[in-house]
Amino acid sequence: MWQEDRHQRIRALLSTLHRVSTERIMTDLGVSRETVRRDLLDLEALGELRRVHGGAIKPADEAPIAERAHTRVKSKTAIAKAATGMVASGQTLFIDAGTTTSALADELAKLANLTVVTNSIDVALKMRSAGEQQAVALNEVILLGGSISDRVMATGGSTTILDIHRYRADVALLSPVGIDHRHGATNYDHAETEVARAMVANADRVVILADYSKIGQRSRISYCPVDQIDVLITNKKAAEAADFAALKKKLGQVVLA
Repeated sequence: MWQEDRHQRIRALLSTLHRVSTERIMTDLGVSRETVRRDLLDLEALGELRRVHGGAIKPADEAPIAERAHTRVKSKTAIAKAATGMVASGQTLFIDAGTTTSALADELAKLANLTVVTNSIDVALKMRSAGEQQAVALNEVILLGGSISDRVMATGGSTTILDIHRYRADVALLSPVGIDHRHGATNYDHAETEVARAMVANADRVVILADYSKIGQRSRISYCPVDQIDVLITNKKAAEAADFAALKKKLGQVVLA
């Protein structure tokens, strides 16, 4: 079967099923696992799908945040704990929305004398509720204005971007959909990407939090080139990813949690 014919069949499967396993593609097309892997890589590069463990999904069908919150929890918690070593008392932090940054909020809430500027309602609530348990608030929490997203409990849009530009942060702690050595940190959603890009532009340092499954992955929109990433915090298992060695060479610092 010609490559374009295979691609068309994979598109048709995704259109019908929205998510399709590698095994299903192998069976339907009568091809090897390696052929499927190459085809999925090609189609992902065109932005027509996103590879996930065991197969692929349509880009718009990224797992809901409620579902992602229950995946790789230990990995995300380990990254969050390591990230606390990147911040110091008195600093201002940008934090975007995501399950990894939500785990980060749990750890940062244990610290004091931080100013957290975020578009994530979940992050803001976690930071704020921790402070309410004390006689004096431990940290200042600033929730950025804007429209609430349909995808995640976070603000976005032009108002959010303008709000970000009012602040200068010591550190931006961001969690992308994927990171690779060619395109840096990438995301799927336009609004979420613009928030992250504005945070990068207004921070002195950029720390990317990405669990091992995101290493070597690329989504539709790049918001932070590799040369602008100061630190990548990921898991030890990330060293097994094919792109890890090339990515590590281009980064200033990699922390394996």
